[in-house]
Amino acid sequence: MTRRDDLAHAPLPDALSGHWVDTRAPQAIRPYLKLARMERPIGWWLLLLPCWWSASLAAVAAGQPYPNPWHCLLFLVGAVVMRAAGSTFNDIVDRKLDAQVARTRGRPLPSGQVSARAAALFMVGLSLVGLLVLLQFNRFTVAAGIASLGIVAIYPFMKRITNMPQAVLGLAFSWGALLGWSAVFGSLAAPAYLLYAAAILWTIGYDTIYAMQDIEDDVLAGIKSSARYFGDWMQQAVGLCFALAVLLVALACHAAGGGVAAYLGVAGFALHLGWQVRRLSGVDSPTALMLFRSNRDAGLILAAGFALDSILRHLA
Repeated sequence: MTRRDDLAHAPLPDALSGHWVDTRAPQAIRPYLKLARMERPIGWWLLLLPCWWSASLAAVAAGQPYPNPWHCLLFLVGAVVMRAAGSTFNDIVDRKLDAQVARTRGRPLPSGQVSARAAALFMVGLSLVGLLVLLQFNRFTVAAGIASLGIVAIYPFMKRITNMPQAVLGLAFSWGALLGWSAVFGSLAAPAYLLYAAAILWTIGYDTIYAMQDIEDDVLAGIKSSARYFGDWMQQAVGLCFALAVLLVALACHAAGGGVAAYLGVAGFALHLGWQVRRLSGVDSPTALMLFRSNRDAGLILAAGFALDSILRHLA
C-alpha cells in the first residue's frame, strides 16, 4: 500500500473517531469529503450558530411565535456547504504550509490525494449550491451574504501577516449574526450589530483554544496565531474575549426586548464559557480540542434561550 493510500484510509487527528467518512464512505470520494471537513462537523456548527442566534432574537423582536423554520433550515444547509467551500479554499492556499504541520499534513491536498485543480472545481460547485441557498432570502440578505465573500477570500493569507488571524476568521464566521436578522426585517439594527461583535469575540476565544494544538509546529513553520501571540497570558486573553462576548450578547438581548428565557440563555452561555476558561490552565492538546468542540453546546444553549423566549411570549 502506498503512502497516499495510507493517508486516504487514516482519519485526521482532529476528526471525530469512527466517523462515517473514515469508515463507510466510498474511497473515491473520501478525500473530497475530507476537504469539505465532513468528518469534523464542529466547523459548520460554529458557522451556523450565529445565524440561529440572530434568527431567534429577530423572532423575539418581531413578536413571532418562533424562529422561522424555513430560514433556520436554509442557514443549516448554507453553513454546511459554505464551510465546505471555505475549507477547500483555505486548503488550496495553505497546502504547502499544511505539509509542515503534523496535524494537517495528512489533509487531501498536502498528501497528494487531490490535485489543486480538482479541489478548485469542487469549491466552485459547492459555492454554486451556497449561492442557490442564499437566493432564497430577501434582496438585502442576498447582498449582505455576497459581501462576506471578501473576508472569506483574505482569511487564509492572514496567518502569514498578522498575529491575530483569528480576528479575521471571526469577521467571516460571525457574519450569520447579521443575516439571521436581515432575513426577518430586510435591514439591520443594533441587536444584529451587537450579536455580530459578540460572535467575533467568541470566535477569537474558541479559535485561540483550537490553535493551542499547533503552537510548536506553527513556530517551526512561521505560522502566526493568537495562541502564539498571547503566550503565557492565553487563559486571561480568552477569558477577556469570552467576557466581552457575553456582555455584548446581553446588550443585544436588551436591545431586542428579550425576556426571562432569553436572559437564561445568556446566563447558560456565560457559565459554559467560564467553565472553558477555568479548564485552560496547563491544558494539553486533547483537552484543548475537547474545549474547542464544546463551543457547539455553548452556542446551542444561547440559541435555545432566544428561541424559547419567542415561544413563551406567544403562549402567554
